[in-house]
Amino acid sequence: MLVFLGVIAVIAIWLWLTYNGLVKSNIRVDEAWSDITVQLKRRFDLIPNLISTVKGYAKHEKEVFESVTKARSNVLNAAEAGNIEETAKAENQFAAALKSLFAVAEAYPDLKANENFKHLQEELVDTEDKIQASRRFYNGAARDVNTKIMVFPTNLIAGMLGFKKREFFEVDDQAAVEAVPEAKF
Repeated sequence: MLVFLGVIAVIAIWLWLTYNGLVKSNIRVDEAWSDITVQLKRRFDLIPNLISTVKGYAKHEKEVFESVTKARSNVLNAAEAGNIEETAKAENQFAAALKSLFAVAEAYPDLKANENFKHLQEELVDTEDKIQASRRFYNGAARDVNTKIMVFPTNLIAGMLGFKKREFFEVDDQAAVEAVPEAKF
C-alpha cells in the first residue's frame, strides 16, 4: 500500500510540474508576441514623422506616401489581432513600401542631409534591429513550447489539457526586410 501511494505521489508531482512547465512556456510565447507588437508600434510611431519629412521635399510622390501609410496600418491591425501569419504577410508589404519611400528620399540630396531625416533613419534602424531580436525571441519561445508539447510523455498531458502548437513568425522575403535598415543616406 505504501508503494502504491508513493507511485501515485510521484505521478501527481510529475503532472503538476509538467502542467506548470507548459503554462510557463505559453506565457513566455505570449510575452514574446507582446514584445513584437510593442516594437512594431514603435516603428509605426516613427513612420508618420518620416513621411512628413520626406513630403516636404517630394510633394509629388503622393502614391508612395499612401502606400506606406496603408501598409503600416495593415501590419498594426494584424499584430493587434494576434494573427501571426497575417502579420508576416503585412510585414512583407510594409517592407516593400518602406523601400520605395527610401528610394524617393534617395532622389533628394537636400533631404539626405536633413538632420531630422537622419535622426528618424537612425531610430528606424534601431527599431528594425529590435523587431528582429523580438522575432528571434518569439520564435525561440514558440520552439520551446512546441518541443514540450510534442515530446513524450509530455505530449500525452499537453493534448489532454488543450495545449496547442504555436506558429513561428516567419517573414517570406527576409532580404526585403533586412534591406530597410541598411539604406545609406
